[in-house]
Parts: sequence; C-alpha cells; structure tokens
Amino acid sequence: SQGQFPITQNVTVVEGGTANMTCRVDYNDNTSLQWSNPAQQTLFFGDKKALRDHRIELVRASWQELTIRISDVSLSDEGQYTCSLFTMPVKTTKAYLTVLGIPGRPEITGFTKPAMEEDVITLTCTTSGSKPAANIRWFRNDKEVQGTKELNATGKSFTVRSSLQFEVDKRDDGVAYTCSVEHESLSKPYMTTEVLEVHYAPHLEITHSLIIPQEGQYFKLECVSIGNPPPEPVLWSKDGGELPDIERMIVEGRELTITTLNKTDNGTYRCEASNHLGTSSAEYILYVYDPNALGHHGPDHALIGGVVAVVVFITLCLIIVFGRYLARHKGTYLTHEAKGAEDAPDADTAIINAEGNHVHAEEKKEYFI
Repeated sequence: SQGQFPITQNVTVVEGGTANMTCRVDYNDNTSLQWSNPAQQTLFFGDKKALRDHRIELVRASWQELTIRISDVSLSDEGQYTCSLFTMPVKTTKAYLTVLGIPGRPEITGFTKPAMEEDVITLTCTTSGSKPAANIRWFRNDKEVQGTKELNATGKSFTVRSSLQFEVDKRDDGVAYTCSVEHESLSKPYMTTEVLEVHYAPHLEITHSLIIPQEGQYFKLECVSIGNPPPEPVLWSKDGGELPDIERMIVEGRELTITTLNKTDNGTYRCEASNHLGTSSAEYILYVYDPNALGHHGPDHALIGGVVAVVVFITLCLIIVFGRYLARHKGTYLTHEAKGAEDAPDADTAIINAEGNHVHAEEKKEYFI
C-alpha cells in the first residue's frame, strides 16, 4: 500500500560533526527496515548492525522507524544513502548526505619587510580544505579591494588562493591588509591581517610659534619631518652657516628655540635631516619687528577709505531719489494751479480764473498790484 513506502530526508553536516539518518513508514506489517551506505553496504538491518564501523550507532529501531547516527563525519561519508523496506517487491527511498569541508585558516604570503616606495609587490592569501570552495575577500584597512582568485581541487575539497598586486606608496606605510575567508560551514569569517611597513625618503617642513615675531619675545621653530626610518639627526643652520648665538639659540631634537629675539636674529634658518634613502631640508625666513613701531601704526587707511566710499555712494543715491521725487511733485502742482488760466486776457484775470482760486480772487489781485 501507499503507506508502506519509506520516508527519508536529506541531511547536511559539517565535517567532523554528527549526522542522524532517519527512515519512517506510516504502515508496516512486521517487515524490516534497512539502511545502506553509498557503496550499497548494509549498515543496519532492523536493530542488527551489519558493518563494523564504530562511528555508526543505532539510535532507534521499530517497525515504523529506523534511525542511525554517524559520528565524526568525513568528506568520504558524503553520498546517497538508501532506506529499504523488505516487502514484495522491496520498496526503497534515497537520502543524500552532504558534508561541508571546513576551510583552513588563511595565510598571507608575499610581504617584504620593509617594502620600499615604488616597489611592486604581490600579496597572496591561501586557504585549503573547503567544500564547496570558500570565498576570499581583501580589505585595505576597512575598505574592500579586489583580488585575483585561483581555485584548485584536491580530492573532494578545494584550495583557494587570491592575489593582490600593487605599487607601494608611502601612504601604504602602516596600512593593514586583511584576508577574509567566508564559508557556509563557518559562523563568522576567518581573518588574517598583516601590516605593511614602507621605507621612504624624508620630507621636512618648518613650523613657528609666532605669527609676528617681535623683539624681546620667546620664539620657537620646529622641524616637522616624515620619513621611514625617521630622519635623524636634525641639523640647524642660519644663513648657510652655524647658529651664531648658542646661548640664546637652543637646539633640542627637532626644535630650535630663541629665548629673546632681537634684530640680529633676522635671516634664513634651515633644518636638514636624512635617512638611508635620501636627504631633505626646509627653510624659514625670520624678520623680527620693533614692538614700538608696531604700537604707533596709524589707523587702517584702507578700511577708512572703504567706509567713506560706501557713505558717499549711499548719499548720492539718496540725493538722486529725492531730487526725482521733488521734480515729479513740483510739476504736478504747477500744472494743477495753472488750469483755466491759459485764455485769460491779463495776469490778474488769469489768477482769478485759475482752478482752485475763485474764492480768493480779490486777494490774488491785490498781491500783483
């Protein structure tokens, strides 16, 4: 009957783990169940063990179920297992056991310590033993970069390599290159990190403690350098020669301090440093100001001139606007007052006849007599 067909499920397990293989029937008239491996070797017939393999154990055996356990699963255990119900004819069902090969922890090769600026290097990350093939990703600090992948099969597992080639720059000094291996058998990626060390020639700059150096002030120059190895020592000079006043001009490492500035300190100061890859220098021109002269400086004529120009411009704009306003309204007034006077025989009559002046005609007449 239909209820006598065995029922199974495919199983996936990580290499070294444990797989439970279960076979069930809904109806059984006292007929035995049997599990066989991919090589068609009988593992269990009912509750009777047929294959001598200490890794394979019986979990449950009844007329409706046969469950076995395979411990310490290896890649060679992968394949199609068969559950048989010994009716006439025999009824069988297949179940596939998938074994995941765990990738080995990645290794990075190709690092040259130290690397030289402008060198072309190739970093290679390798992981082996994965099934299916693992995925490799590269990161430069926290930013992902693309590598070139290579895949090789070794039996049922894979060896995966990814290479990263680039020209070394001084900005690579101290950069962490990380190889990340991802696989379905891992709860989180395996990661390996190497920090690149780059040697490069020095570059120097001079910073100063005062914007406007004045006589009597304390003044400091610092020779800021980048380079690997760090350029040492730092040599200070003035106007192409040695520092003239070692009592006031104190050198401590990369710093030159002048305790009390005066006019004799004017000149060009130079710092120089080197490593095995080269030499660099930087210069600073010092001009010491007289604090009294600075204190008696007149007002800022440019600023005052700008303010005056703005005021004049605004005044001219107002005069023009006001003049136009007066001209417009004066014309209207004269035109309005002259209405009705153009046909008058004389001036008195014109004033009397003008619109708006009938009431005060006599007063107007007296005014012109």
